[in-house]
Amino acid sequence: MKSLLPSKPRTTGDALCTEVSGTVEATGASPGPLASFARFVLCGGGVGLLSSGAVALLAATIPWALANALITVASTILCTELHARFTFGAGRRAGWRQHWQSAGSATAAYIVTCVAMFALHLLQSSPGMLTEQIVYLSASGLAGIGRFLVLRLFVFAVGRNKPVRRDIRRTPALRSIGGLRVSTRLAVSAVS
Repeated sequence: MKSLLPSKPRTTGDALCTEVSGTVEATGASPGPLASFARFVLCGGGVGLLSSGAVALLAATIPWALANALITVASTILCTELHARFTFGAGRRAGWRQHWQSAGSATAAYIVTCVAMFALHLLQSSPGMLTEQIVYLSASGLAGIGRFLVLRLFVFAVGRNKPVRRDIRRTPALRSIGGLRVSTRLAVSAVS
């Protein structure tokens, strides 16, 4: 029996979807690597610059590592939402899985910035604020490139790398006495 579902590509929202044998597969929903990187630099870099100033101000009252940890947590939550909605083209809020995975990459970035600052203070006992900012931003930039790769390839991977699949099944919506008259409707569920 021939399927009643179309087997040609169609668009739904921002994603290009393909329906074949009751399965909808979204492809091409995310922007290309250069567009994603530009958006990542804009969002992550902007928040990073604000975070850099916030760490410097907060470090005047509490230890630098604690200030960096607090600002890193706040900026990671903000950046994960920005990256989910804008950078990688998901167009929706980040889920708990994305937040935890992003937190893992942010932890690695936090370690990189702490090691860089620790090394600076080993080499120079009392560096100036400008020197600290140069070292901090350089370490953040290096860690940011690593974070971009992790977020793009694993956390927010969609399209060719990690297709969104939905299983479509026909479910009975209306039955008459004797079961002679049956109306069906489509039920859509996400398949991981």
